[in-house]
Amino acid sequence: MAGEDDGAWLVVGLGNPGPEYASTRHNAGFLVVDLLAERHGARLRSHKARADAAQLRLAGVSAVLARPRTYMNVSGPPVAALRSFFKVDPARVIVVHDELDIPFGAVRLKRGGGDNGHNGLRSITSSLGTRDYLRVRFGIGRPPGRMDPADFVLRDFAVPERKELPFLVDRAADAVEALVAEGLEPAQNRFHALA
Repeated sequence: MAGEDDGAWLVVGLGNPGPEYASTRHNAGFLVVDLLAERHGARLRSHKARADAAQLRLAGVSAVLARPRTYMNVSGPPVAALRSFFKVDPARVIVVHDELDIPFGAVRLKRGGGDNGHNGLRSITSSLGTRDYLRVRFGIGRPPGRMDPADFVLRDFAVPERKELPFLVDRAADAVEALVAEGLEPAQNRFHALA
């Protein structure tokens, strides 16, 4: 049952390290993990798993927030190392990532499924040896015209999007906490009803 402290949770935000990527669409996961850390007065510190991590309590249970320090397409090894170090069941791993196939502003939650061309998810699935982990999918929408999706995700959010971004990051952080506190189905019922 969600909310019971029968093991730690691992919440991983995906992104690329370095200031040149800080405000890009691909770094939505980093933004959400940073906000969760700020909400709970936690400080992400360098961990030997090639990630920045912080231990805290989310919804009253043990949790680890993390951001891999590797590039997106090799996120898997740090996630697997953190999962092993903190003894987290793969079913209690939550990955927060950008999602092209969801409209900008929408947050969707699911367990398992394919990687849908997302190199970070592909790497994590390969390294964990399972796709049965939770995902908080942060909608960034499709690229305009014929723009290559790889270019689109590495661009900064557009000016109108940046105005909404703090509210959307807040919503995604709320979704992570709801997953831990309530479980997948109640959290989906709540957040999928929102635009």
